[in-house]
Amino acid sequence: MSDILYIVMPAYNEEDNIRNVVKDWYKVLDGKDEASRLVIADAGSTDNTHKYLQEMQTEYPKLEIFTDCEKQHGPKVIALYDYAIKQGADFVFQTDSDGQTNPDEFDAFWDMRNDYTAIFGERPVRGDGKSRAFVEKVVCLLLKIFFNVNVPDANAPFRLIRCDSLKKYLYKLPKNYNIPNIMVTTYFAHYKEKYTFKEISFKPRQAGTNSINIIKIVKIGWQALSDFKSFKKDMKYSKKTV
Repeated sequence: MSDILYIVMPAYNEEDNIRNVVKDWYKVLDGKDEASRLVIADAGSTDNTHKYLQEMQTEYPKLEIFTDCEKQHGPKVIALYDYAIKQGADFVFQTDSDGQTNPDEFDAFWDMRNDYTAIFGERPVRGDGKSRAFVEKVVCLLLKIFFNVNVPDANAPFRLIRCDSLKKYLYKLPKNYNIPNIMVTTYFAHYKEKYTFKEISFKPRQAGTNSINIIKIVKIGWQALSDFKSFKKDMKYSKKTV
């Protein structure tokens, strides 16, 4: 049998993007195992996102709407990863529902899936502005300081991960953690998993408004400093007990 792929996306008030995103990413399931799915987490949207997703399920039968999650982006990502693992997926691919990533770049990741436990996207050029690119550089510097890992892009929403490797680290995170992808990347680097980075394009948001602005990013960043200390302590303890 071929590998089961779950493409997972968090969504929040994406009525202006969601139809095109589903249409474009659903094509990636062509030729994959019949059990493969496109799963979009929509909880808390106040626009027509949920309505549009329900309408599209007739045309796209492998589209699932996941609602058993919190409103925030990070907890949605954790819930989606957990769902993919529990549904028996071999691989989970996470991206966002805002139209900034290109599904045409997925096949290059898929072709490499048996060579690595994770393939993370790297954004050499970011269409979402210099401020966010600067934040990413700061994050990577902090990961170097706290965990002694060197990664070029810790948080890119374009990542293909083997589920049997992901489950070793996912459940180290609180279910309501805000920046799970950063820590997933960190765990793979810290524990020397066989991972790699591959350059991707990253467009400006195609429509709508980003729910996470710079002020929220700064607040999350301050909390992250405390979280990093806790995660680092746990890593040291794990080493001693192995």
